[in-house]
Amino acid sequence: MRIIGGNKGGLRISPPKKLKLRPTTDRSKEALFNILNNKLDYTLITALDLFSGTGNISYEFSSRGVKYVCAVEINKKSIEFIKNFSKINDFNIEAIKIDVLNFLKLTDKKFDVIFADPPYNIKDEKYYEIINIIFKNKILKNDGFLIIEHSSKTRINQHNFFFENRKYGDSNFSFYKYINN
Repeated sequence: MRIIGGNKGGLRISPPKKLKLRPTTDRSKEALFNILNNKLDYTLITALDLFSGTGNISYEFSSRGVKYVCAVEINKKSIEFIKNFSKINDFNIEAIKIDVLNFLKLTDKKFDVIFADPPYNIKDEKYYEIINIIFKNKILKNDGFLIIEHSSKTRINQHNFFFENRKYGDSNFSFYKYINN
């Protein structure tokens, strides 16, 4: 696993083997950031990485100059890894150890891009709960994007704010945004 682009492009990410995670593959991550490159000026946005695991997506945002990146993860070892890796490699990432749903219910922050990569074994209803809380609580800025990574078996396109799906192997990215703000 490595950082694809930005000022830290090529930097290897080597989390401890005992962290049982499913990080976004380099191929999928590269495809995702190719899409975002055409939609965003990274230096002007804030990003939220939910279920951040190793911090893979957070590092990518930070490497590309995002002014504020927040990584949310419940696993203590993951948060420790993100904090240590960020400090050693000079990433500007705030790592918060909290359950994602609790964070979404409590936060008053707003983000231009929200990326969520929940465990693939959660039920579709849980995906919709995450999406609904984000839009109901206006955690996503009006012109922002919510991107959810999920298994190709998961169908979460039946939402008013869904606008696009991209498939890369077994991984899918579903995109959501405010429509008719």
